[in-house]
Amino acid sequence: MRTSSNPAFRNLPQGAAGAPYAGFNQPLGGQPGHGPPQAPSGSADRPMTVDDVVMKTGASLGVTLLVGVITAVWAQSQVAAESMGAVFGAMIAGMLVGLVLALIIAFKQMASAPMTLAYSAAEGVFLGAITGVFEMIYPGIALQAILGTAAVFVVMLVVYKTGAVKVTPKFRKWMMGALGGVLVLMLANLVLGLFGVNTGLRDGGPIAIIFSIVVIGVAAFSFLLDFDMADQAIRQGAPAKFAWFVAFGLMVTLVWLYLEILRLLSYLQSE
Repeated sequence: MRTSSNPAFRNLPQGAAGAPYAGFNQPLGGQPGHGPPQAPSGSADRPMTVDDVVMKTGASLGVTLLVGVITAVWAQSQVAAESMGAVFGAMIAGMLVGLVLALIIAFKQMASAPMTLAYSAAEGVFLGAITGVFEMIYPGIALQAILGTAAVFVVMLVVYKTGAVKVTPKFRKWMMGALGGVLVLMLANLVLGLFGVNTGLRDGGPIAIIFSIVVIGVAAFSFLLDFDMADQAIRQGAPAKFAWFVAFGLMVTLVWLYLEILRLLSYLQSE
C-alpha cells in the first residue's frame, strides 16, 4: 500500500481475501470484465465500496455544515452584541477538540462513526465561529468560500477520474515536498509572529495573497493523493466500516482548503 500526505490514509488495512474491488475508476456491480462480484450489502465483513465512501463523507460533511451554520448565526449575533469573548471561546474550543480527535483518529487509525462525526461537529463549531466573524466584516464571504471549496473538490475529482494528472511515485514525492515546505513556512510564521516578527505571509499583503494561492493549490492537489489512497483501499478490499476513516481523511483536507480560501477572500476584499 502506498503512503499519502494525509495521515488519515497511511497504512490502510487490506481485506481478508486481498482481492480487487471496484474503486473510484471502476464500475460497481461485478459484471463481466469489472472484477469479482461484491459481497452482499448486509454482510458484516463485506468490502468497502465507493457508495460507502460517498455516504460516510456526505454524512460527515452534513454534520459540519449543520453545526457550522448554527454556530455562524450564533457568532454573528454575539458579534453584533459586542460579545466577542464567547465567540473566541467557541472558536478555540472547537479547534482544540477537533485537533485532539483528529490526532486520536489518525494515529490509532480508528474507523469509528462516533469519532468521525464528533470530529466533524467540532470542526463545525470552529469553522462556524470563524465564518460568523468574517461574514460580519465581509458580507457574502461565507457563501463564496463554500462554493469555492466545492468547486475545487469537484474539479480535482474530475481530474483524478479522467486521469488528467496521474498519481505517480514522482508526483507523490513532489507533493510530499510541497506539503512539508508549506508546513514549515506556516510554523515559522507562527513562531516568529509570537516574537513580533512579521514575515508577510499572513498580513494580507501581496506576499500573503501569493502564499495563500500556493497553499490552496497544494491543498487541491492533495485531494488527488486522498482519492488515490481511497481507491487503493477499495481495490484491496478494506472492510466497509473503514469508509468512516476515509471520510475523516477527506474532511481534514476539506477543512484545510475551506479555511485557506476564506483567508484569501478576506485578503482580496480588504484590498
